[in-house]
Amino acid sequence: MRTSEDAVVVNMPGLGRSPEEHPAHARREGNALEATGLGKQYRRTWALRECSVAVPAGRVAALVGPNGAGKTTFLHMIVGLLQPTRGSVRVFGTTVGRDGAALSRIAFLAQEKPLYDGFTVAEMMRFGRVMNPNWDDDLARGRLDELRIPLDRRVARLSGGQQTQVALTLAIAKRPDLLVLDEPLADLDPLARHDVTSSLMAAVAETGMTVLLSSHVVPDLEGTCDWLVVLNGGRVQVSGDIDDLLSEHRLLTGPADSAEAVAAQLPVVARSSTGRQATMLVRGAGAVPDQRWTERPLSLEDLVLTYLRDPDAAALPRPNIVRAN
Repeated sequence: MRTSEDAVVVNMPGLGRSPEEHPAHARREGNALEATGLGKQYRRTWALRECSVAVPAGRVAALVGPNGAGKTTFLHMIVGLLQPTRGSVRVFGTTVGRDGAALSRIAFLAQEKPLYDGFTVAEMMRFGRVMNPNWDDDLARGRLDELRIPLDRRVARLSGGQQTQVALTLAIAKRPDLLVLDEPLADLDPLARHDVTSSLMAAVAETGMTVLLSSHVVPDLEGTCDWLVVLNGGRVQVSGDIDDLLSEHRLLTGPADSAEAVAAQLPVVARSSTGRQATMLVRGAGAVPDQRWTERPLSLEDLVLTYLRDPDAAALPRPNIVRAN
């Protein structure tokens, strides 16, 4: 059985606001999340350092990075489980940690799927209702009915995908403005990942909530997320609208013997060579000076992997910080 401390991570108590006080259009104003100069130090080691990023409300944001990049540390500071050594986090304009106002607007689903193995699904829903004043029982039961998850079945007897769906239902039925998910798809098979992602997007469309989803598997995020944050080595390396980032970058391929000359005339983010062929990731417009070089479509995975291979490279437009009234 998992601990009660784990269970509380999913459902942070709210402050008694009704779902009617959270219309979808109101959630899309300003920034849902602002981190300014955020850092976390453990003894002499910095797990996260000088991280400043803003995620607009209403977005589905992907937090991407290799293992050990600081993703979980970053998420834990957002949801109040860790206190930053430096900097601050604001959720919808309210600083996390001063009181319960910010946390009342957040639901957090940890990677471990914090559920009680001995509870039935119905008992888990009852637990969620007791813990959360804003609990939407109709939403929870309707969602489980659509997913055909029996209420009388014990958590331990559910498949991995079903357990994820139950945990996600607990988080969504809290009616959060910001849903934070730490590697929710990590231990699922491809079909279960697709089902969980589809049901999550349906919930986003219905409620208008903002989602911050961490993952190191980029293909799972394509077609789902519209905002990207890349963490690498404890720092924010890339942040922005995914469509804008893809349109601002070009992937060029050409003969290696002319790579130096081409690179000298273009804003090159990163480049590599394999024998006689060279590849460059270029940011910004500008004519390619050598007609032997060709441009090919850039995928989200191409963009992320190229930046991760070069920790010194960055795509960080100045954050547009919007303060609440």
